[in-house]
Amino acid sequence: MTAQPGPAVERESTEPPVVTPSLLDAVQDLRRDVEATAFPLEIAGVARARASRSRLLDQLQDHLLPRLRELSAPAIVVVAGSTGAGKSTLVNSLLGTEVSQAGVLRPTTRRPVLIHHPDDADLLADHPVLTAVEVVAHERVPRGIALLDAPDLDSVLESNRDAAHRLLEAADLWLFVTTAARYGDALPWQVLEGAMERGASIAMVLNRAPADSLPTVRGDLLERLRGHGMQAVPLFVVPDAGPHEGLLDSAGVAPITRWLTMLAGTDRARAVIARTLRGSLAALRPWVDELAEAVQDQVDAAAMLRTSLTVAITAPERTVEENVRGGSVGDGAARARWSELAAAGGPLASVVRRSGRLRGSRRTGLARQEALAILARDLQHSAETALLAGAVHAHSVLVDALTAPDGPPGGRTVALTVPVEQGAEARRTSAAEAASDWVLTADQAVRALVTSDDRHVSGRAARAARALGEHGLAVVALAAAAGIARADELLTAVLPASGTGLSSRLRDDLATRAAQQVRQEEAAILAGVLDSPDLAPDAASVLRLRLAVLKGLS
Repeated sequence: MTAQPGPAVERESTEPPVVTPSLLDAVQDLRRDVEATAFPLEIAGVARARASRSRLLDQLQDHLLPRLRELSAPAIVVVAGSTGAGKSTLVNSLLGTEVSQAGVLRPTTRRPVLIHHPDDADLLADHPVLTAVEVVAHERVPRGIALLDAPDLDSVLESNRDAAHRLLEAADLWLFVTTAARYGDALPWQVLEGAMERGASIAMVLNRAPADSLPTVRGDLLERLRGHGMQAVPLFVVPDAGPHEGLLDSAGVAPITRWLTMLAGTDRARAVIARTLRGSLAALRPWVDELAEAVQDQVDAAAMLRTSLTVAITAPERTVEENVRGGSVGDGAARARWSELAAAGGPLASVVRRSGRLRGSRRTGLARQEALAILARDLQHSAETALLAGAVHAHSVLVDALTAPDGPPGGRTVALTVPVEQGAEARRTSAAEAASDWVLTADQAVRALVTSDDRHVSGRAARAARALGEHGLAVVALAAAAGIARADELLTAVLPASGTGLSSRLRDDLATRAAQQVRQEEAAILAGVLDSPDLAPDAASVLRLRLAVLKGLS
């Protein structure tokens, strides 16, 4: 049975778009910005957006830019199809010799092969697709085209599938090979529809067509082509040669050979190149617009995540402040230590006489200060523990808010990127520093009272500092601020006018530090994925700007 070609390539303008420096620059800028585009959040539609970005990048790098730079380069005809369609055997048969490995083992096409006429070598020398293929120069390839035997679209090897899709984006024309058993598969039609959307030129080969069912199969295939808007696509039929090895009979592939030879003619090749180039440029606008919308979806999701974090942090922030103001820092070891120091015979047992005068010399004051230094360490440790506990609780609340079943889209992505070990270490360090600074603040506050311009205030503070030591007085103020009632009583006794205000300020200071520790947990999460430029409020504007430029040029 002889091969049955479909209609010839439709007549159309052979003139490609006018390639101006501005158009080339615009496409180069677009390629740069598409390459820089990322979709960090796992939200609905992200897989499609990433795949679309990858395909667009391939289209720009492997087809549009090379074609815009060199319009006279041969038209690249990518021979593509599903596993077992006989692509390599067909390519070899068209050339009359084996240049691409064929056989029964799958996959046969492990490394793609590009075959061109020797005189076209210079025109293809800088094409980026050459880095991904084995290049063969062969006299049987008509000048003006290059055949590219691509891996299977549905190869068992992911690398082969990826290579096949990339090479299709580089094509000026797709020569799609299928069989009577495989032409109904969904994947090829999905790929072909995508090609049509991007304005690619397509031809189809029905390979290994059995004679007894050919009318039915061919009719059904033509109907499917019409149903997909591909009624103008040339269809070639190669008869089933039965079990055999080696090349197909030259008569069986002669119509395709003649068609390729005709296609290689100057006008035909220019027409194919022009059609695909125009289609590719026109397809950029909706393609880039779709990517920009996907970026905006990421931006909107990030805004929702930030809002969710702000809402979620409110409760733990309020809780830790209430705990500090409620006296939780004074519980445990600090309260027990105070009881020991203030017990009968203890260093704090008789600081104030019944008359209200302070008892103790400077020497006694230094001894009391030394005893209170142990309490200072207890209070600092207790404050550090409270701050750390508040931060840990806040972290847990935030992660729960992000990962809950009804949590915001992309929440799990953000939660998984929070560094656990580094975060825990930073949390401990921050809590320790904040507690230490709180103690230092008390020392500074007492020093300010002692050196106050108000003689009444400074005089009373100096006497209290003499009785307890300046640091000792600060420790008493810390204990009062921490919620130890008897410490508050002593502070009021030694500083009647300013003691209550001092402990209140220190309590507020610690509550503020505790709230800051909690807010740092929110900030740590925000500083991760959500701080990415890809999620900035104006992230989509970069692609929209490129889109506006393209609309003005193409």
